Amino acid sequence: MKYYIIAGEASGDLHGSNLIKQLKRQDPSADIRCWGGDLMQQAGGTLAKHYKDLAFMGFIEVVMNLRTVLRNLEFCKKDIQAYQPDVLVLIDYAGFNLRIAEWAKPLGYKIIFYISPQVWAWKENRVKKIKKSVDKMLCILPFEQDFYKKWDYEVEYVGHPLIEVIKEAKEEKVLPFSDKPVIAILPGSRRQEVSVKLPIMLTMAKHFPEYQFVVAQAPSLDDDFMQGLTGAHTNVCTVKGKTYPLLRQAKAALVTSGTATLETALFGVPEVVCYKGSAISYFLAKRLIKVKYISLVNLIMDKLVVHELIQDDLTEENLLKELTLLLKDEATRVRLQADYTALWTKLGEKNASRRAAEVIISAAS
Repeated sequence: MKYYIIAGEASGDLHGSNLIKQLKRQDPSADIRCWGGDLMQQAGGTLAKHYKDLAFMGFIEVVMNLRTVLRNLEFCKKDIQAYQPDVLVLIDYAGFNLRIAEWAKPLGYKIIFYISPQVWAWKENRVKKIKKSVDKMLCILPFEQDFYKKWDYEVEYVGHPLIEVIKEAKEEKVLPFSDKPVIAILPGSRRQEVSVKLPIMLTMAKHFPEYQFVVAQAPSLDDDFMQGLTGAHTNVCTVKGKTYPLLRQAKAALVTSGTATLETALFGVPEVVCYKGSAISYFLAKRLIKVKYISLVNLIMDKLVVHELIQDDLTEENLLKELTLLLKDEATRVRLQADYTALWTKLGEKNASRRAAEVIISAAS
């Protein structure tokens, strides 16, 4: 059977690669064409477009690149028609993938959406479009089933794909980054946000000279840029492509909002969640987004598990207070580990990639 998979970001490439492995395992003759990255290609997909040509984030950035987005949409539609897949699999990347679903459904394509758009956070009325154009929604967050139930739309919770990825990572051999105990800094991948947040995060280095601060450098950020931010600190270094080995040995972490907050928690690392964006983007987001927390950890657990320092609250003084608690206060660490154990149990009941592949193969048959 022929599968056409669209993932538009690095996280989608990771989860898409594990999905492809499961599709190949369950359907050895599977023919898979995809939008994604190196991982999906290595897993056996034929790459039609790399996500590096697609990843426009934030309100202003998307508008500035609108012509490219429209060209990509047109190319995608023609490529799907030329390929004629048995099933179209859309992985997250809501702005693009929902447009493809709306176009493809009237043409008779079977459409499976794997990893729900965060419609529960903003633009809730997009559920109406999803109901019309998506044959099956596969969710990875447990509370999403109840959310869609409000809209009388049946979805399937398949578990979170990060569980299987992190289980594997925990078994790999890790070489120490330093003789000192390590504090991880995960500042994100977008240059504009990193330039705002990372200097504040790095102020902690002078307060904890007995620790080695290790910054996880995203592939999208060049060395000169990172050196310009980190070079003045004697107990700070950067690493590339080693985020999981870094989290394996970190005593604590300063983490930008996003999937990294969940990854850090699943590795059992005490963390402070940090977010600071442009005044305009934050102003718009605050009025559009309707959730109590910005961290996936807190959203899944439906309570404040990890502390969030957002926008004006992200200061040296506040960060010092929270990091000191994580490193020095035993009661805080014990409470966190109990919550992290509950989080793992909540997400780890199923093998997400295997279950998703089963549903997709069934739909394609």
